[in-house]
Amino acid sequence: MYVLGIESTCDETAAAIVEDGRKVISNVIATSVKEQALYGGVVPEIASRRHAEYISATVDKALADADMTMADVGAVAVTFAPGLIGAVLVGVNFAKGLAYAAGKPLVPVHHLRGHIAANYLTHPALHPPFLCLVASGGHSHIVLVEDWCRYKVLGRTVDDAAGEAYDKVARTLGLSYPGGPSVAAAAKGGNPHAYKLPVPHVEGKYNVSFSGLKTAVINEVHNAQQKGEEINVSDMAASFQERIDQILAKKLLSAAADTGAQTICLAGGVAANGRLRQLVNDGAQKLGAKIYLPELKYCGDNGAMIAAQGYYEYRDGNLAGWDLNGLPTLPIDYR
Repeated sequence: MYVLGIESTCDETAAAIVEDGRKVISNVIATSVKEQALYGGVVPEIASRRHAEYISATVDKALADADMTMADVGAVAVTFAPGLIGAVLVGVNFAKGLAYAAGKPLVPVHHLRGHIAANYLTHPALHPPFLCLVASGGHSHIVLVEDWCRYKVLGRTVDDAAGEAYDKVARTLGLSYPGGPSVAAAAKGGNPHAYKLPVPHVEGKYNVSFSGLKTAVINEVHNAQQKGEEINVSDMAASFQERIDQILAKKLLSAAADTGAQTICLAGGVAANGRLRQLVNDGAQKLGAKIYLPELKYCGDNGAMIAAQGYYEYRDGNLAGWDLNGLPTLPIDYR
């Protein structure tokens, strides 16, 4: 079954065709990242307007690249939550119109479920149950994936998401948006032990907190500026990256040990971070668990991951009516 997936929750307008939740036939992304970078982060109004401009051509190209028409598509899957509500609504309304006109089922997909499903595109042998860290610009969750459409949240951020902390630290250090790749690049050659950054304490064994860590970096930079001193950007980037990645890896591996998870995955934009992948891979080997990492091209927002999860949502009977609405927030374990 071929599923058309549509994604528009942030600053990527994306569409893809995926067969049976596993095989990517086409994958097209139009992004406004360069324009957003001028403002140091995502401007929701700009994101929504660019989605409206790009979405029709993006879907057309996904179909053309697959050498298909809507007659070949079995269902239309769309991210309906969570995300920037203006951006989400562009994708939802386009998908509703397209599915209605073509007489195809409409499948609602949770954005974080889509990120987890990105692993299915790379690893044919992967199937639930498994433990997954989903870390992105807006979310940081440790999730037990019990079945294709059933999830149990074991831990989450109590304040800033990992990706959000990366973006704010990058801006403080004068690095470009998006912060994850720019901090990782600056960290190369830096000393990860140059700055002693705090380890946040938070209630909940698997919960994380990054607000204090972010603030510590900002204070270090501001204090140095007031003294007329210079911060070594590479050292600070490396120190911040090491601290945040150690926290994420430790929490994930602790959850894996306690639950006896035999399979561990990463998902989301932060899953592209090389140091985090190394830490989790090393820890999984010590636990004797299998580790599955998504391809870098599927870590960020894309339509293929939505089409992949859409296939399993469709198979599970999770279909939407024509009154489907976008939502800015929604738990991943909603039913």
